[in-house]
Amino acid sequence: MKHVRHFTPSLFLSLVHVCLVQANYAPYFFDNGARSTNGNMALLSLSEDTPVGTYVYTLNGTDPEGDPVTYGLTYEAGSRRYFSVDRNLGNVTLIEELDREKEDEIEVIVSISDGLSTVSEKVRILVTDANDESPEFINTPYIVQVPENIHANKFTIDRHSGVLRIKTGVTLDYEKSRTHFVVVVAKDGGGKLRGDNKVFSATTTVTVNVEDVQDTPPMFIGTPYYGYVYEDTLAGSEVLTVVALDGDRGKPNSIHYCLVNGSEGSFEISNTTGAISVIKNPNQLKKEVYDLKIQASEVGPEGDVSAYAFAMVTIRVVDLNNHPPTFYGENGPQNRFELTMYEHPPEGEILRGLKITVNDSDQGANAKFNLRLVGPGGIFRVVPQTVLNEAQVTVIVENSAAIDYEKFKVLTFKLLAIEVNTPERFSSTADVVIRLLDTNDNVPKFSSDYYIARIPENSPGGSNVVAITATDPDSGLWGEVKYSIYGTGADLFLIHPSTGIIYTQPWAVLDAEVNSKYNFYVKAEDTDGKYSLAEVFITVLDVNDHSPEFNENIQEKTMIIGSPVKIEAIDQDAEEPNNIVDYSIMQADPANVFDIDQSTGEIKLKSYIRSLDIIHNITKNKDCIWSVVVQAKDRGSPSFSTTAVLKIDITEETLHKGPMAAFLMQTKDNPMKALGVLAGVMGIMVLITIMISTAMFWRNKRSNKIMPVRRIIKKRQTQPSRTVRMEWLKFKRPSNAAEKFVVKDDAQSLQNENSNNNVQVAPVPPAAPVPPPPPALAPSGDAPGWRVPTVSGSLTPKFINKQLKKRGHSSTHNALVSELKMRFEKRNAAIAEPHI
Repeated sequence: MKHVRHFTPSLFLSLVHVCLVQANYAPYFFDNGARSTNGNMALLSLSEDTPVGTYVYTLNGTDPEGDPVTYGLTYEAGSRRYFSVDRNLGNVTLIEELDREKEDEIEVIVSISDGLSTVSEKVRILVTDANDESPEFINTPYIVQVPENIHANKFTIDRHSGVLRIKTGVTLDYEKSRTHFVVVVAKDGGGKLRGDNKVFSATTTVTVNVEDVQDTPPMFIGTPYYGYVYEDTLAGSEVLTVVALDGDRGKPNSIHYCLVNGSEGSFEISNTTGAISVIKNPNQLKKEVYDLKIQASEVGPEGDVSAYAFAMVTIRVVDLNNHPPTFYGENGPQNRFELTMYEHPPEGEILRGLKITVNDSDQGANAKFNLRLVGPGGIFRVVPQTVLNEAQVTVIVENSAAIDYEKFKVLTFKLLAIEVNTPERFSSTADVVIRLLDTNDNVPKFSSDYYIARIPENSPGGSNVVAITATDPDSGLWGEVKYSIYGTGADLFLIHPSTGIIYTQPWAVLDAEVNSKYNFYVKAEDTDGKYSLAEVFITVLDVNDHSPEFNENIQEKTMIIGSPVKIEAIDQDAEEPNNIVDYSIMQADPANVFDIDQSTGEIKLKSYIRSLDIIHNITKNKDCIWSVVVQAKDRGSPSFSTTAVLKIDITEETLHKGPMAAFLMQTKDNPMKALGVLAGVMGIMVLITIMISTAMFWRNKRSNKIMPVRRIIKKRQTQPSRTVRMEWLKFKRPSNAAEKFVVKDDAQSLQNENSNNNVQVAPVPPAAPVPPPPPALAPSGDAPGWRVPTVSGSLTPKFINKQLKKRGHSSTHNALVSELKMRFEKRNAAIAEPHI
């Protein structure tokens, strides 16, 4: 059964000023009832004769967070200040005298504060009456003179007989005046009897006592009457007492009380004392206000009713707000509710597994409270948010994505119910625990979008390369990840399906020189087929496993004084510094003649050697062919090197200069290069001829008429023979070996001075130009002569100095000529052309 609790609006008004601070609840007073000496002073009654300075009450309250509270008393503007309060202890002291006849109710604003929030309430204090007024007569004594000629008095007197009578039409009222005093003046007849003019008089006071008769109905004292029934009032308790008196005060009759109507069986009144009592428990009272009609009757000595009067008594059932909101489950009060559900339910879904009811057994404003969920925000919402007395609590999904098993396996909330407009702000909480079940809602995720790995070349098959990691936060089988590998670059690699370790095929041979970069994809897949991809980049690290290798034509080089010759070695390693080659001369004969560039491999004579004569002065070897032991060494660790013997044929610059001469000299050691150049020139000439012939053919074909008379017939030119012309070399029997090689064509007809092959496209070779003069030689004891170059395939000037002809030829010169002739014969045989 619900308890009926209501405050009387006229006697209990509250003003609540709440300062909201995050995670702070306002303090509140204890409401201990009107008969209590501590609380919020609501319905406090004080007698008007309470001495000033008396401790009359203790303000008492608390803060939900346990913070210390302070108290205060304020009054409305223009009101007298009757009380003071100790801010810390809450003791209230009377500081002004009370007078019910002047002010029977005092309005005070009491407040309680925790430093952040302040709650204020307006309460009314009742001032009760005390027997503090003694009867007092005004203008005593009462002396009434009744002259005989004054008819306004209630009495009259016979002038002759002295009989005192009540005036006609005048009645005496015992209830207004019980005694009348009449002053009577008696005068004599004067000097007529004595023979003089003197008049004598006498004065006396007559007391008239009025006897009471039953002529006034009873009267109620202290109206209007108000009574209060509190929630904790017991059945049979006295609520209030009405008092009625007989209007006839002299011999008053007894008063008999009775209830006329308005009780509805809930109240009764004592016939003799007028005490009204409640005969039901407050929770059985169905109304908040009861208006009782009371009759007071005069009962005479013989038991007859002579007169009666009526009075109205208003009784209010007051709710003390002593019940906080309470949560109920299916089996009664409950403060913990649990539910198991799958993650990611649809938004707007009701959690039907939660059976929650909330109730506040107070009434009216005391039963109004708010509901809210305290916990991770934005996930659920509660309906309704404001409740009066009782409601079914509904929890609705608001953010499905946040209900994630991988983030929260258990969601815990506080369901808070807190009163709205009460000073106590009673509240209750219940735990809501939601246990989530997992679903396969996640895709395996790699720790990185791509992986970069390095492995040395020549690593054995089955070597580990890199470990790939992917995680699936789902539980059970849904969280198991299997790895696979695919892509064009994955042929040499395998991946462990469970650990994600990538390793090489057992038969794989990694060679940085063949392929140093591999790129492929790995896939992480769960049991439902959900997968993600990552890219793998593998670099094969170079190992210094190759030695530098010289070119094939390193055995012999021709050096013109003043110009270097270059050797080149190739290291097949893929990366620096393994493939960087440094050059050095290990041994030379004669020594201290050559310098070599460590980086480029260029070999040149020492700076002081400017002619063959200087070389002849250095060594007795007159053929100018020297052997040099060169080394090519890489910068790897460990380092590898290659050594080769290089024969350098030293000569001076020839007389003929020009593009062809330079080309022949450069290609002396590489005849295939000269053949390639000549074949290219011949191909271009053939192509030009075909294009010209085709253009002429189409021009003649497009003519509308053939006019033989005007046709110009040109004689087809004879194409030059596509043979290698060797007319530029004449083998003679000169007086010396150098004259065996004489240049017949000019320098412009040669592609390169040192070329062993040439293509002649012009029908008639041009005339040879005049050769330049021989270079000047350093003076010597003998007559200066021009030395024959000893480089294979070099050019010889047409004129020979006489002094040079007189000189004999050494066997070295003859050997060079024989070698040059042998090379020309080999080239002619290679191109299958007749030798000229």
